[in-house]
Amino acid sequence: MASMTDIVFLLLIFFMITSTLVAPNALKLLLPQSNNQTAAKAITTISITRDLKYYVNDEGKLRRVEFREIEPFLQNRYGIGNDDIYISLHAEKSVPWEEVVKIMNIARKNKYKMIAATAPES
Repeated sequence: MASMTDIVFLLLIFFMITSTLVAPNALKLLLPQSNNQTAAKAITTISITRDLKYYVNDEGKLRRVEFREIEPFLQNRYGIGNDDIYISLHAEKSVPWEEVVKIMNIARKNKYKMIAATAPES
């Protein structure tokens, strides 16, 4: 039994050390609040920061892109007209509505479905 606890503690130490080495791959955005949830699973994420910088989740890595690069990126990666593609849109509260609509127009034109990401209401 004592050797089993040693193994458990060694595994615990191993996982604690390796989990601190993994850098989180996320942007800190202040999202609008809502208490509605969607059951759809987004295949990728587009984020817009308050200074109007665009980021696309490219296979788990955030990649900064210019606005003009978003549509070709999505078309190359996911094709056109696939109804099963859900894209999560993370736009900070202070982003002008016009920028959000431009991304939504890209999705509508290519027949992607958009999910507007929000923070839970407190």
